[in-house]
Amino acid sequence: MLTDFFFQLRQGGVPVSLKEFLTLHEALQKKVAWGSLDDFYLLSRVCLVKDESHYDRFDRVFGEYFRGIAALPGDLLAVIPEEWLRANAMLTLSEEDKKLIESLGGWDKLMETLRQRLAEQKERHEGGSKWIGTRGTSPFGAYGYNPEGVRIGQEGSRNRRAVKVWDRREFRNLDDSVELGTRNIKVALRRLRRFAREGAPDELDLDDTIRSTARNAGWLDLKMVPERHNAVKVLLFLDVGGSMDDHIRICEELFSAARGEFKHLEYFYFHNCLYETVWKDNRRRRSERIPTFDVLHKYGHDYKLVFVGDATMSPYEIAHPGGSVEHHNEEAGVVWMQRMLDVYAHAVWLNPQPEERWPYYESIGMMRRLMADRMYPLTLGGLEEAMRELVR
Repeated sequence: MLTDFFFQLRQGGVPVSLKEFLTLHEALQKKVAWGSLDDFYLLSRVCLVKDESHYDRFDRVFGEYFRGIAALPGDLLAVIPEEWLRANAMLTLSEEDKKLIESLGGWDKLMETLRQRLAEQKERHEGGSKWIGTRGTSPFGAYGYNPEGVRIGQEGSRNRRAVKVWDRREFRNLDDSVELGTRNIKVALRRLRRFAREGAPDELDLDDTIRSTARNAGWLDLKMVPERHNAVKVLLFLDVGGSMDDHIRICEELFSAARGEFKHLEYFYFHNCLYETVWKDNRRRRSERIPTFDVLHKYGHDYKLVFVGDATMSPYEIAHPGGSVEHHNEEAGVVWMQRMLDVYAHAVWLNPQPEERWPYYESIGMMRRLMADRMYPLTLGGLEEAMRELVR
């Protein structure tokens, strides 16, 4: 049981030992985790992961291994909760059916109707087009379809049209140790270079040492200089979660390359659009928030500003107060974005969404206009264009 899971963890870079694997088996035999895939996830992570820096790799392997029922070992089927199995019976509508479903008529109407549904509904509902439930065409609920709705109780997005998300989703930090495939990205980032020597003299200056030794009739005279490094300062804002889950690999490669290329690099996470707070650690993003005003006041205007995100969201998230999918923002996202752009004149947006898809998303067009067309695809060609823009 779970032998393949053990080997996939090792192939995924998680240093799992046989002793730890046997500990997990013993815990399962004693039913420490029973009847819940979430409980099994927590138990297996406790038993198999020794260092929290490997949590992200473990999560990726776990998610891939348990993605479908067919991939599960037979002995584990008994511990999968019924609601997880039922999620596979999600409603599938034809394109013709979807065209028949109309939006409620705007943000205010959507929120007003939700309040009425919450007041009227007394029990769980499945299917249908009105009540808050699952696998239906109502704008409120999960696992169904409506072109403009509020997602309640579903983990992750399906059609990416929800206006508000009423889940506590946990996002993972990007792994800055990723090296495979980052070489070409580093080459592109090197266009953004301005070398300087600062700090303590701890690097041998060979030319000056030779000249000084010759002047001293052969007596060795070592000359030291400060380390030569890239003096460019970068503020990197990374969109995480939701639709960005499709682009984790390329974003990790970019993050890893940037960490190695820029000595003066500050990075922050956000979700979908910039608002009044950002964070440094996705595992503590609810308890350790950083006010965006603090970032604006701490880092000088000489920093280069780089946003990384697919800009795929509801237009409300950019243009409306209260439009955030996770909290009530008193000021619209566009206000915070403009404040950031007013301070940092050299700014670009890198979009991992294929460029040919951009015209199909209203939010991408809105963000592109806000960035004064300084949005570039997250490809090697797009990176080179973005770096040229930043050095102007």
